[in-house]
Amino acid sequence: MIRGGLGALRADLFSGAFAFRPLPPLPADHRFLKRIPARFRDRGRWLPHASVVLAAVLVFLLGLADGGSSGDDFVGLLQGFAGALPVLLTLTRPIAAFWLSMAISVFGVAIGGVTYDGAFPWTAAGFLGHLVVMTQVALRSRPRVAAEMWLITAAFGAMVVGYEGNGDDALVAMVILSAFALAAAVSLGGWNSARQEVAVKEAEVAAKEEDTLAERSKRTRLEERTNIARELHDVVAHHMSVVAIQAEAAPYRVENPPPELEQAFATIRENAVAALTELRRVLGVVRAEDYEAPDAPQPTLADLEGLLANVREAGLRVGRTITGSVRELPPGVELSAYRIVQEALSNTLRHAPGASAKVEVSYVLGGLGIRVVNGPATGLIKASPGAGHGITGMRERVAMLSGAMTAGETADGGYEVSVFLPVEQASPESATGEGA
Repeated sequence: MIRGGLGALRADLFSGAFAFRPLPPLPADHRFLKRIPARFRDRGRWLPHASVVLAAVLVFLLGLADGGSSGDDFVGLLQGFAGALPVLLTLTRPIAAFWLSMAISVFGVAIGGVTYDGAFPWTAAGFLGHLVVMTQVALRSRPRVAAEMWLITAAFGAMVVGYEGNGDDALVAMVILSAFALAAAVSLGGWNSARQEVAVKEAEVAAKEEDTLAERSKRTRLEERTNIARELHDVVAHHMSVVAIQAEAAPYRVENPPPELEQAFATIRENAVAALTELRRVLGVVRAEDYEAPDAPQPTLADLEGLLANVREAGLRVGRTITGSVRELPPGVELSAYRIVQEALSNTLRHAPGASAKVEVSYVLGGLGIRVVNGPATGLIKASPGAGHGITGMRERVAMLSGAMTAGETADGGYEVSVFLPVEQASPESATGEGA
């Protein structure tokens, strides 16, 4: 135990005793700075340094007054400097300041000739300065250092008082006052350390949550893109197969076709088959091993009424409004529009149970408009928890088609999803070719 205690003492108060440890300013988010006007906050960060300097000035003035009462101004000036110097040194080298204060106390007792005025074995300035120094060190060190300083101070005072037979009152006052001051400093330092640890942990938790949300959002986007690729694979593969079959059958529909026409259709068929092969090779990698292609064709807006019937059976009151001239749109637009309405209604069922919804589909000149609005939840049915990434999936589909989407709460507490999917107008030449 003795060996361990001496080792701890050496590590705390001897090893690196003169290390440069400047007193840091208050952090910008300190609770004290939040309570003062903004124009004073930059200067307010240096309040700890100002407090130490003020304490040094008080110690100096006390030493000066103590020397003046004895009629020797030079001695008072010397005592003031001797007491204030260790206090100022705590700003940069706190452990060295403690040893300097102890050395000044020992030197004063050794040479004599100083004014003690009832504070023996310290001067009045040395008494106050030593208390300030120990308190400053304890605020910036572990509790064990405070106990070591207190024991060294008490041992020094006891040895001097025992040898001189004088100074019992000052020693008792130093032991009691320093014990209270160090205990308060250790408690305050521990509280600040605990607050800093809590703040650091909260920051780490917040950072981890942000990373988790970012990873979850990224994974959701990837999953949604995989689903889109699977669905478009089925749609595009179907149409490419039709092109290949029609190109192969076209020459047989013409009597005595010229060789150039047969070669052209053969080239179209070869290109269609090659494109279909590459499509299956590239997009086939996104299929999971347990993925099974749907037996029925991918849904379109023509199947919207069946979707609304399903959600009505689930308890959602939903209405549909279609405006504009209904026409056939590209398969990717039809499929994405259907999935967007499906996801918006699913979100309503999960997050706003008991609410009613309205689906508006608008066929406009430049594309397709979709608007799904639901009212606030009734509160009679508990909402189902969810990650809330359905909006991410809808945005992925809209971005794929270079569309625009807005989603947000309505004034009455409901939710609205508005989407516009652009559709290129067919040129007159292509329309004539399709008719032919």
